[in-house]
Amino acid sequence: MRTTERLSALVADVREAVGRGLPPDVTAYLVGEKLAPHLGAADLLTAEQYEGDAERYRQHLLHSEDDGSFSIVGLVWLPGQETPIHDHVSWCVTGVHQGEEHERRYRLVPAGGDGEPARLVATEDVVNPQGSVCGFAPPGDIHRVWNGCRQKAVSLHLYGADIARLGSSVRRVYDLPASDR
Repeated sequence: MRTTERLSALVADVREAVGRGLPPDVTAYLVGEKLAPHLGAADLLTAEQYEGDAERYRQHLLHSEDDGSFSIVGLVWLPGQETPIHDHVSWCVTGVHQGEEHERRYRLVPAGGDGEPARLVATEDVVNPQGSVCGFAPPGDIHRVWNGCRQKAVSLHLYGADIARLGSSVRRVYDLPASDR
């Protein structure tokens, strides 16, 4: 993987935060603090790491820690590209480097004893502009993300898992009825 000096500095900062061995939600918060100062910096990514894909959002693996404790992924979103509704295998921190990401968060309503099927209920719609950071840890991390803008969006996603080995941070894709609040 080709890297920049700034990305190497971010990796070192994240390594220190993750190395504290704190609970996942606290780790996500600390990692978010380390990520924020790098967002929007012209020297963070290489030219190739800004390349998108006309078919779907593109994932660039930027770093995977040798011990599997964290990974950094750059996602490039062309207008209208989106994820399915999903949750994650680990804590996650996202930061918008360029453009903006739209996000809809959900909560799972389990199947009822009366035969009512499980369903998702939208709890929040968020527009994350350039420079914004958010973090979360399972459970309660169900969402869908998309580029609702007319230009390319680029975001960094940091996970408490080895994405080089797993290939994705997605634990489960939800194919359930979803409703607004």
